[in-house]
Amino acid sequence: MSWRATALLKQGWSRIWRPGIVIAACFSVLAGAGVWKVRHDVDRLDPLPPVADLPLSVVVLDRSDRLLRAFTSSDEKWRLPVKLAEVDPLYVEMLLAFEDKRFFEHGGVDVRALMRSLVQSVRHGRVVSGGSTLTMQVARLIHERPTKSFRRKYEQILTAFKLERTFDKEEILRLYLLRAPFGGNVEGIRAASLTWFGKEPGRLTAAEAALLVALPQSPEARRPDRFAQNARKARNRVLARAAAAGVISQGEAASASAEPVRTRRYDMPLLAAHESRHVRNTYPTRALHRLTLDKTLQATLEAQARKRAGTLPSPISLAIIVADHSSGDILARLGSPDLLNETRLGHVDMTRAIRSPGSTLKPFIYGLAFEEGVGVPESLIADRPTNIGGYQPTNFDRAYQGTVTLREALQLSLNTPAVQLLESVGPARLMARLKRAGTRPELEKGTSFGLAISLGGLGLTLKDLAQAYGSLANGGGPVGLKTCRADCPEDDRKARVLPVLSPKAAEMVADILKGMPQARSAETQHIAYKTGTSYGYRDAWAVGFDGRYVAAVWIGRTDGSPVPGQTGQKNAVPILFEVFQKLGPSRVPLPNTASDLPTAWQSAVPPSLKFARTSGHRIESGSSETLSIAYPPDGAELDLGLESTSQGLHSAQPLVVKFKGGAAPYAVLVNGRPHRTDYGQNQLVLQPEAPGFANVMVMDAKGESAAVSVKMR
Repeated sequence: MSWRATALLKQGWSRIWRPGIVIAACFSVLAGAGVWKVRHDVDRLDPLPPVADLPLSVVVLDRSDRLLRAFTSSDEKWRLPVKLAEVDPLYVEMLLAFEDKRFFEHGGVDVRALMRSLVQSVRHGRVVSGGSTLTMQVARLIHERPTKSFRRKYEQILTAFKLERTFDKEEILRLYLLRAPFGGNVEGIRAASLTWFGKEPGRLTAAEAALLVALPQSPEARRPDRFAQNARKARNRVLARAAAAGVISQGEAASASAEPVRTRRYDMPLLAAHESRHVRNTYPTRALHRLTLDKTLQATLEAQARKRAGTLPSPISLAIIVADHSSGDILARLGSPDLLNETRLGHVDMTRAIRSPGSTLKPFIYGLAFEEGVGVPESLIADRPTNIGGYQPTNFDRAYQGTVTLREALQLSLNTPAVQLLESVGPARLMARLKRAGTRPELEKGTSFGLAISLGGLGLTLKDLAQAYGSLANGGGPVGLKTCRADCPEDDRKARVLPVLSPKAAEMVADILKGMPQARSAETQHIAYKTGTSYGYRDAWAVGFDGRYVAAVWIGRTDGSPVPGQTGQKNAVPILFEVFQKLGPSRVPLPNTASDLPTAWQSAVPPSLKFARTSGHRIESGSSETLSIAYPPDGAELDLGLESTSQGLHSAQPLVVKFKGGAAPYAVLVNGRPHRTDYGQNQLVLQPEAPGFANVMVMDAKGESAAVSVKMR
């Protein structure tokens, strides 16, 4: 090449690279200015709100942190708190493969994805693929504004840079999991999983995870309950992308794509509705409440209560409390069968309603009598018309049993013996012991406590009764029942030191209550229980316990109106036995809290305690009584709840026959056939084989006899 050609070539290159350098320099300056502009605009943005400031749904958790109930957030969204570790990793892998595969590499904006989107849009004249990163989507969700204009898109990019500067990647991902829209007022992965699949997002199938990835792209147009076909197509595109990225196999993608899409929403959990409402109202600033309730037991008893309520006339409601009396933890608490049932006033929490407890306080009167040496379980007392300072109590059935033991008097829930004993120990002492148990007895305004409190002449709640009976089960020691694990009201957590009853007295009472008629399936696994019926048949109660649990049942009308014929024995006891059956097939035996108990109250009674030392008239020791049947009266018609089912006869109650007087040993004939009896108890407990008549005859050692004929139905 000649020197002239070489010179011309150099001159040509000079003409090319000099403008190129100028253009490159200009581009660099513009790029630098652009970077400076972006950084400057990012710095001028308002600080991003902390993740903790995001309005979330108030949630109520059980003793194992399982969801009992959630409330909508302050902005009326279902937006439940969730941690990254609580979400199935498969969902996260699918999300990143479909939305932002370089999420952990870019600084908020994926330039390569943006350029690809721009080129494809220019080439096809429409948007073919989006270039938004997950961070940019979080930025859009924070501002809650559309990004169709260039200005809005620029603001989204700035916010994405700000997010990356403020939070780490896991926090940004958690923000997406909290804010992603899933149709209607459902936001966040946890609310979406509960709404569309009825379960927590910890374990998802491939089809479920893919649907949750697809929904936020167009939450209203892909709602499964409205546009199932759109939801299915979008889900299958996510599955195909996940298979191409190696997140799942092609076979898994094909199988998941064939699954149908559920077209109905699940309701948000609504367990322990009354207790959840109570803790939320008590602590309105808290977003998380951890309770002692057991979700499984709560759900089981709520289903049982709804089933039982379905057999009752519409105005009648019921309430249940179950607690572990050794720890004080309330495991289940039902204020009504159904919060939303207005015909039963279901919104009223009957575990906190103050009602007359009927005869349920009698065990504490007897316990005080045992503690004060007024008598022992086998001491005798007269059940007959009594007038104490003008107060003349009568028994529930208007009949009297004559001379009975204190054990029999309590098991038969006789009124006049209870009033006599209360007069001996003093109503003030009973009130003091109830307060030691942590209860809050209430009297009618302008009245003072007197002998009438023995028969329910005061007001208590179902929780009060459960707490008081928990002390009986706890050997007389006070028990503070609570429903909150860490933030209980002070009155529930306040330490109580003074005993409700002495261990000796508490064990005597528990032993008597264990002798109450038991359910047929619990013949060898007794629970100690007592019933109560308030004046006018307004409230029916049953409270029972074993070595671990205490349970209390109330049934009646929420408005306090009478329910003629309703009693604790007939209506509440069957529910109580069902509750204990739900607690497990075996019962925990009551502990022997007073191993040094004398045997006198079990067999031979000391002469000084042969008769209870009450202030009323006593039966003289030298008197004798002829043999007679104290209960039931001859010709009585007894409603024992006998029902014929496909499995045979179901008896809600046994037939109990009490006799007195005469000389042991005794012989008993039922419909002409011999029947064994407990000679020390002077009673017969008969499980009827069929409705109809029962002829019962008792003969003593002297040949005297007594007989009754009753009709059972």
